[in-house]
Amino acid sequence: MSEGTGMAPILPRDPASLPEELPRGAEIPEDHDPLAAGVLMAHQLDWIEDESDLKTAEKGRRTGVTYAEALDDTLIAAKKKSEGGQNVFYIGDTKDKGREFIGYVAHFARIVAGELARIEDFMFEDEREDGSSKFISAYRIRFSSGCRVEALSSRPENIRGLQGVVVIDEAAFHKDVRAVLDAVNALLIWGGKIRVISTHNGVLNPFNELIREAKAGKTPFKVHFIPFKKAVENGLFRRVCLITGKTWSAEAEVEWEEKIRSSYGPRTSAMEQELDAIPSEAEGAALTRVQIEACMEGGIPIVRWSLPDAFKNYPEHVRKAECKAFCERELKPLLGALDPRRPHYLGQDFARKGDASDILVAATDAMLTRRTQFIVEMRNVPFDQQRDVLYYVGDGLPRFSGAALDATGNGAYLAEKAVQRWGERALEVKFTVEWYRVNSPPYIEAFADRTMVLPRHEDVLRDHQALAYVKGIIKVPDDMRYKGADGFERHGDTAIAGVLMWHASTLGPVEYGYTPAPRVGSEQPGDWLFPENQSAERSIW
Repeated sequence: MSEGTGMAPILPRDPASLPEELPRGAEIPEDHDPLAAGVLMAHQLDWIEDESDLKTAEKGRRTGVTYAEALDDTLIAAKKKSEGGQNVFYIGDTKDKGREFIGYVAHFARIVAGELARIEDFMFEDEREDGSSKFISAYRIRFSSGCRVEALSSRPENIRGLQGVVVIDEAAFHKDVRAVLDAVNALLIWGGKIRVISTHNGVLNPFNELIREAKAGKTPFKVHFIPFKKAVENGLFRRVCLITGKTWSAEAEVEWEEKIRSSYGPRTSAMEQELDAIPSEAEGAALTRVQIEACMEGGIPIVRWSLPDAFKNYPEHVRKAECKAFCERELKPLLGALDPRRPHYLGQDFARKGDASDILVAATDAMLTRRTQFIVEMRNVPFDQQRDVLYYVGDGLPRFSGAALDATGNGAYLAEKAVQRWGERALEVKFTVEWYRVNSPPYIEAFADRTMVLPRHEDVLRDHQALAYVKGIIKVPDDMRYKGADGFERHGDTAIAGVLMWHASTLGPVEYGYTPAPRVGSEQPGDWLFPENQSAERSIW
């Protein structure tokens, strides 16, 4: 077992059976000395000299941070533990990155530490909390100090079991970077250090969230901002010339940088993200943060209802009672405060598990602006209770003029029940390329015209930032997932509900020529839904 890690690496194969030459990383001369005068750039020196327990590099492509980290890790592992030496675990986003990193360490071990380090190819045993194991291909270098550097080809599930210096490279491109970042904090308990290095991968990526939180002082990470331009100013092209044998000149440097930037063509957002460390709104983002925030107002309620898995197995009368209590406690006051003179519409993006199931209610004012009145967000709520909440909201809306509901997949049940209850005021929407092509652009235009008003909330902002051009249509990309304020995954939930609501509002209200019977016992919207206040045939309880 690794000391205190709970993770046991399998012993390597007989060294004699290893390939004669394992990967050495980037092509660098055999006599290349990283500590020679003028080799390390200023930002590389700053990175190495920063001994913070938590530090992160927000960088452009090929700015030499991984190189500097490999040198620092070599120096750390070469020390005896009594002198501050530690084991180092490098976790890249690809196997090739691990091969490159361990190649750097092998070179630096020979040149700087005077050790003829041999790269061992072995299988790392990732012992999970449930007792099972997964084997990860890895490379290792042992130092005479007793410490080692290991480069893993993929992220271990039990990352908390690692102890020492943990380096997460290209963190924004890991499959589950949030889980990685959540786990590594446990390493600090026993004196470990964490280095998070990455270019950006969109504003919604957890790496960008880490950077924002660190800059706001919410986390103790020390942030190093290293865009490509800074690296060039610090001598990056001079180092390229040194390695390739070219002659440096100021003119050649300008031409080289322009050539690299022009290779992105018209994809300026991609170029700015990869080189200038400016996170892209998204690939072909439909809305900017500025546009969305300009259409937000404070004080608009967001009501959340989250239930445990066991709730679906509760007796029916218990589930109904819980739902009734939720509606009366949370929704009744909101419905009672609505303007009875204004038409009201709703859109629902359905989800049963995983994502949120959102109902967005809006009213049109005299200027035809759709103003969100409130949002109901449900997680892990059974079908029947989602139906009852939907009925409660829709039946309680003054001048309820239209609803559009996600009828894709499991949402088809709820959408069908809505049509059965409300007739032609409700629309069953099956998302297709053609539906998005026709209905998404008007919603996006509403933000330019400022005829849409949303709650001022981080989750709503991110949901709308997720709207992007995908093969010519505006939608939330299928593979886009990010964490909300409650720590659960989101998939543009309120944005999709908003598009549905907008669609319903453009079809015009359905008016009926009748005089409603007076409510019994109360003038509050929603009261007449309960059995004690109405006939059993209309009761949802």
